Amino acid sequence: MENRFPEALDDAAERYRKERRRHWDSVAGSRDRQRGWGGYYHERLREIYRFIVPSGMRVLEIGCGEGELLAALQPSRGVGVDFSSGMLERAKERYPGLEFIAADAHALGVEGEFDYIILSDLVNDLWDVQTVFGEIGKIAAPSTRLVINTYSRLWELPLAAAKSLKLATPSLAQNWLTCTDIDNLLHLAGFEVIRHWEEILFPLDWPVVTSLGNRYLIKLWPFNIFNLTHFIIARWASPAPPALEPLVSVVVPARNEEGNIRKILQRTPEMGRGTELVFVEGHSTDNTYGAIEAALREYPARRCLLFRQDGQGKGDAVRLGFRKAGGDILMILDADLTVPPEDLPRFYNVLVSGQGEFANGVRLVYPMEKEAMRFINLLGNKFFSLAFSWLLGQPVKDTLCGTKALWRRDYERIAAGRSYFGDFDPFGDFDLLFGAAKLNLKIRDVPIRYRERTYGATNIRRWRHGWLLIRMMMFALRRMKFV
Repeated sequence: MENRFPEALDDAAERYRKERRRHWDSVAGSRDRQRGWGGYYHERLREIYRFIVPSGMRVLEIGCGEGELLAALQPSRGVGVDFSSGMLERAKERYPGLEFIAADAHALGVEGEFDYIILSDLVNDLWDVQTVFGEIGKIAAPSTRLVINTYSRLWELPLAAAKSLKLATPSLAQNWLTCTDIDNLLHLAGFEVIRHWEEILFPLDWPVVTSLGNRYLIKLWPFNIFNLTHFIIARWASPAPPALEPLVSVVVPARNEEGNIRKILQRTPEMGRGTELVFVEGHSTDNTYGAIEAALREYPARRCLLFRQDGQGKGDAVRLGFRKAGGDILMILDADLTVPPEDLPRFYNVLVSGQGEFANGVRLVYPMEKEAMRFINLLGNKFFSLAFSWLLGQPVKDTLCGTKALWRRDYERIAAGRSYFGDFDPFGDFDLLFGAAKLNLKIRDVPIRYRERTYGATNIRRWRHGWLLIRMMMFALRRMKFV
């Protein structure tokens, strides 16, 4: 592809660009002689990005420099853009399997779709950040994730001192944007921030201290105030509606719910181009399986499937139902009907409108019916809500509401990466929440009114299952937070 540079910059912008291009060409020419103290910092950045970006993705890095970060991500298609010919010459020599394009970030002209677009330590060096975000918007698909890391302004003086002593890569005057500034500029360009967090407390490799500070302390207050770099993940906020209305599969795990089955078929609305009910019966001691068979005969016009669970637990039932379902959208509806089936279109609308990619039911907004949830269970839910919101980096007000919805394509990605967290969630809620957060899906809470049971008793054992949730949370801390 031919070089791409802005055609109509004012005089000040043109001087700004030329000065920076000369500067980075000069830095490229001295790289073999001057590495400074940045070796550990850049290795830590690569480690963090490898956690965010799975291998085999289509990745575009704007401001790629010598291409080290892009190569470390092992992309199926890796494209690096930079306006420094000196940097690109080194990149092409070192990584011949990647594509490198000479272009200015203000006029990308890059073709194709990408799963991830990366701006690493770039926004503070740009003339017009909003214009660059607008350029990225031209090639961003609804599934594209824009990942940004940028220096914290708190480090402005220490970094300036290190550069003056030739202990860090020299740079010119910076913008020093705050996270609020970047969030606003992303919004103006049509993006929505999914989450942001702090990284790197110690930029030098000191035994024990660096590992303790950069993996653990940086995630905790007040140490995170002193972070060196902010990470931000955003998505395109206005995706086009699907060309074809999706088929919806509602998976209904049912254990000892004989008295609710007919109501589920009567009350579950048709959504999209049709609603498929997938019943998974789980070793009931009443006649739940027979009641489902009878109801299916009674309502032959409804699209339904029935399976008998081999494994144990709701999570296993949900995974079986999702595997057998034929829909483009997958939902979960508990057979106890404490969440009304009439509320399911709310979840459908979140996904189809693009407001969210994972719709999570919330029982803790509206007042509950008198016997809907015991007080100790309510306290437990509020505790886990706060804990998991901090853990996942997105607000999740109710982690244990059984009603959830997501696109099949995203569920398949969650299932493919399940080994990262392990298969020990008996509920199925955390398997999905952890997977959605790991993929940086936008989780959107959907408030519903929680109802009393009218048949049967709960299968939740508050103390045993509460202890299991704490164990799951501790495990997820190691796999999601302290990485």
